[in-house]
Amino acid sequence: MGGVSNRVGIIGVGLLGSALGQRLDGQGWEVLGHDPAVPELGGLTMCGSAVELAGRCDTLLLSLPSSAVAAEVVGALGQAVTGRHCFIDTTTGEPGEMEALGQALAKHGAVYIEANVAGSSALAKRGEATLFLGGSAETIDRCRPILEALAAKRFHVGLVGAASRFKLVHNLILGLNRAALAEGLAFAEALGFDANDALAILRETPAASAALEAKGEKMAKCDFDPPQARLSQHLKDVRLIRKLAGEIGAGTPLSETHQTLLERAEALGLGESDNAAVIEALRRGNL
Repeated sequence: MGGVSNRVGIIGVGLLGSALGQRLDGQGWEVLGHDPAVPELGGLTMCGSAVELAGRCDTLLLSLPSSAVAAEVVGALGQAVTGRHCFIDTTTGEPGEMEALGQALAKHGAVYIEANVAGSSALAKRGEATLFLGGSAETIDRCRPILEALAAKRFHVGLVGAASRFKLVHNLILGLNRAALAEGLAFAEALGFDANDALAILRETPAASAALEAKGEKMAKCDFDPPQARLSQHLKDVRLIRKLAGEIGAGTPLSETHQTLLERAEALGLGESDNAAVIEALRRGNL
């Protein structure tokens, strides 16, 4: 990669993109960004267009709502994409669409890897999230300095597409852990226990979990805003999980119920709230 080796452009500076940008800025990288919904962001130099960003940065990090949006954004770059560009995609998307995006970029001579993030925006900002990497070993080695700056824990799980598939495995398990916690706390409240008191006890039992530590207090205190990760984004992931499961004939009965739970929470107006708000679907009535 030519140009300034420690300069990176981020397309999409929402919850995750801004956290990754702040992480890189704190690690000594020069960070530029573009997001039509975010004209200004403290600590980042914002560009007026993605084309301008691509002209100024050889390394481009994508952090977008879906793989369809990522494909649209990259397609709009057109001839601004050249062989000097390396794309690092943190979007949680449909694996087949991620593979197609990598192939499309290869036609311009650009390289592409998936760097799916396991962990909240707060963890990503501290460098404590985990990266699932998909791409050739050569390209991942080429991107090693920025990947090391982003996260200490990194797993190369295969070629492009593999990281998106593994991220869905991760999100299935993590999401069901949150849903089980929500159901348990709502059940405790229905039985007359105080949710905060229940959490204090559960922390000292085999029922303790990373989900309990991350989301228990938020659920007990109805502390859903500002979000660490939006409920609607996880619903998008669950829909991807069930679509992929249907294609390969894998059973996901718990995720089917989880989708219903998330859809009810979204219908209650909680889609933009923290994903801990899934508990409100249980508190506010039967499914």
